[in-house]
Amino acid sequence: MEQRLEGKTALVTGGAGGIGLAIAHRFAREGAHVIIADLDPSAGERARVEAPGLTFRQLDVTDDRAWQRVVDGVAAQHGGLDILVNNAGVIAIASIETITLETWRRVQSVNVDGTFLGCRHGVRVMRDRGGVILNMSSVSGIVGGHNLVAYNAAKGAVRLLTKSVALHCARQDYGIRCNAIHPGFVEARMLADIAAGAGGRDPEVLREKLRAGVPLGRNAEPDEVAGLAVYLASDEAAFVTGAEFVIDGGVTAM
Repeated sequence: MEQRLEGKTALVTGGAGGIGLAIAHRFAREGAHVIIADLDPSAGERARVEAPGLTFRQLDVTDDRAWQRVVDGVAAQHGGLDILVNNAGVIAIASIETITLETWRRVQSVNVDGTFLGCRHGVRVMRDRGGVILNMSSVSGIVGGHNLVAYNAAKGAVRLLTKSVALHCARQDYGIRCNAIHPGFVEARMLADIAAGAGGRDPEVLREKLRAGVPLGRNAEPDEVAGLAVYLASDEAAFVTGAEFVIDGGVTAM
């Protein structure tokens, strides 16, 4: 059976768990050489050991020099970089009145600056050969939440950053496609972070409340988001750029 990403080299940030690890696994099954990048070295090594074929590089996505080191290292080792998934992100449960400036800056730094730096270094190494950049936004980048002020702002920024990068690369004829994925609630580690930030509420009670607001009656599984990422990274999506793909069980249709 033909593998859709045969021979491609992919770098996935936030790749040690959740959606990022699911994407890494799916990319590897589709024939790609996959490098997972994560801030947590123990989680990264654990993911590498549990999934033979993946390699791990430690990366703080807010560090420009670290990005340069990792991207250049991957390109030198594999002859280039074909796919970059900017998946690393953090969330904060806070309103405009309760959030601190420190927390606001942290959320913007990881979600916005990290994605910006990834796009910039991705374009730098892809512009002579083409490639694919996928940015992980969120339905929270499309609709607001009363207690997600920093996350809403950050994911909204990622949404339009994606379009700007796509248009620039098209105008320059680089052969680089850039698209955004907007998941709803996913059964991954960020959902646990939401539960932890919701005043110590029982995580399962919170999950049930979230599921009740989804027309399909459940939260997404990481592998379902990964399936969409495979399509967007493959040649099947050769005419798709500057687009946003919502995978939320119908939440934004209401």
